[in-house]
Amino acid sequence: MMRLAAVVITYNAERRIVRCLESLSFCDEIVVVDSGSEDRTPELAGRFTRKVFFQPWQGYAQQKNYANSLTDCEWVLSLDADEEVSDQLRSDIIEVLRAPIAPAAFSMPRKAFHLGRWILHGTWYPNRQVRLFRKSAGSWIGPEVHERWTTRGEIGRLEGHILHYSYTGVADQWERAHRYASLTAVRLRREGQRFSFSKLLVAPLKRFVWGYLLKRGFLDGYPGLVISVCEAYTVFLSWHHLRRLRGGADCAPHASGTPA
Repeated sequence: MMRLAAVVITYNAERRIVRCLESLSFCDEIVVVDSGSEDRTPELAGRFTRKVFFQPWQGYAQQKNYANSLTDCEWVLSLDADEEVSDQLRSDIIEVLRAPIAPAAFSMPRKAFHLGRWILHGTWYPNRQVRLFRKSAGSWIGPEVHERWTTRGEIGRLEGHILHYSYTGVADQWERAHRYASLTAVRLRREGQRFSFSKLLVAPLKRFVWGYLLKRGFLDGYPGLVISVCEAYTVFLSWHHLRRLRGGADCAPHASGTPA
């Protein structure tokens, strides 16, 4: 059986990190890279592994690539501090590592728990993620948010879930919406996007219709509605912040919203 390293990047995750690391007990090695937590995250992580490192925040992709470089194993399972490995996924991973030949990476579905229930529709599910991979065959890439693993080999599929405990409640969700919107605005500006009032008004509506109606987010009840409204609000804020970043120069009502 091939050896496996688990990698987790953290920041102020004391409420989540124990559950995450407990689910990784089957791994041969656990590496935690903290970016300067002001709570007990490093202390709690130290109960599970001696490999707890500090790295100033460099961005999601850079932080995860650095964490991978600290592992001794070729195979890596990358998890966020607010996630855990389900029993089925653990069994799937062990089976894969026992096989003589395997793809270069594997994707698996991620299931989120929010407002008292598992979310099974909308934009949050199945939300497949590539998290198990041979580190020499790829790297993390991406802008400020939504980093992704790219590999030079085949990507297989596992059916066990990553369990995601993304938010502590609605207030946490809305607070992070502001942070994600600010990061998205930076990306939009870098890509040459121009602000327009049509984007500010239409893009959030399209996002809501996509998640709540077309992706059937309404089947998740009240949490599904909250998710879709918050996603639409995040899109609105992203274009609002882009307007501020560009100093209002592109704010005429006739602005096209296409790349500059």
